[in-house]
Amino acid sequence: MADADTKETRNARLAVGMMSGTSVDGIDAALVEISGDDAHPRARLLAFENSPFPPGVRRQIFELFRPESSTVDRIGYMNFLLGELYADAALSVIRRAGRKPEEVTVVGSHGQTIWHEPSLCDKDGYPVRYTVQIGEGAVIAERTGIRTVTDFRVADMAAGGQGAPLVPFSEYLLYRREDETILLQNIGGIGNMTVLPAKAAPEDVYAFDTGPGNMIIDAAVSALTGGERTYDAGGEMASQGTVNERLLSFLQSDAYYTLPLPKSTGRERFGLQYTQELLKRAEEESVSSADLLATVTDLTAWSIAGAYARYVLPKYPASELIVGGGGSYNRTLLSFLARRFDPYGVRVLTQENLGENSDAKEAVAFALMADYCVRGRANSLPGVTGARKAAVLGKISLPG
Repeated sequence: MADADTKETRNARLAVGMMSGTSVDGIDAALVEISGDDAHPRARLLAFENSPFPPGVRRQIFELFRPESSTVDRIGYMNFLLGELYADAALSVIRRAGRKPEEVTVVGSHGQTIWHEPSLCDKDGYPVRYTVQIGEGAVIAERTGIRTVTDFRVADMAAGGQGAPLVPFSEYLLYRREDETILLQNIGGIGNMTVLPAKAAPEDVYAFDTGPGNMIIDAAVSALTGGERTYDAGGEMASQGTVNERLLSFLQSDAYYTLPLPKSTGRERFGLQYTQELLKRAEEESVSSADLLATVTDLTAWSIAGAYARYVLPKYPASELIVGGGGSYNRTLLSFLARRFDPYGVRVLTQENLGENSDAKEAVAFALMADYCVRGRANSLPGVTGARKAAVLGKISLPG
């Protein structure tokens, strides 16, 4: 056993993983020590940081979400600017761990999604799905001196997949159990669920976007406070309201919730236009600010519980829902989730209950995926994304 531990330590590699999500809060960066074999890797978090985007940069990113303001010059500029910011974040988290860049074998950066269209478009006679993530890998590699993997989604989409969700690959490797089915629920801007059946083989795992996570909550808070707040810290504002069942029923009627799997979504469906319609309807029905926030918070909880009932329970009754992402810090949302999952006998926990870090989970995933990429190992689950085959996801940029 000692010899095995020594060999594993000798083969350990350091990787940085980075992620900025649909909420555009900032850059999550994790330095991870990866060891073990490909079937049973270990990922030990050495350091984690979140670097908030400067307000002006955040505003410019949001402008790229709208086709009318997302011009090619703005996209090009922000692609390179974000490369600089990601490079700074990578170097900072390496310093925090007391390590040096030359000790790190790879940086994996998901980048910032500005458009994601997983539905098939064949208007010109080709089966096209497309996606756009920015944050130039060549800039990150040049500034850090570390080979860098970016643009993870496109290889899966080229193989007929939706390019999302990607994190289930690492969740399967790191969280699966022999004796019980568990659900891993990330609540970022969008919510996504990974189903890990007991004794699951890779082809048994499936995952999908449950719908809006924090996105609508954040947008409503920003609108109701005139931009003074960008999110409901701890769910405090929602806790002061009561769910408006009439408004909730209207929101539940969106067709996304009953689409067949595989499926994914984003700001294109639940973004600015959606929020404007929601706010207009709330005003017409004289829904108070607190009640509006309680309602959209419960919508997220309902969408997750409803997804479990529709897509999971008939096949794999689960024992636990383990919540990660920014939504795990929203106490009101967690209480709504616990209430909605109680009839199913499913415990609602957070990453912290397992001794893990909710904020770091996705960044750790991209560190692991980058490590597999540079070693030429497949790092996708086609059963999750709908692709025809597993692929090596990511484009590699080498430092000069």
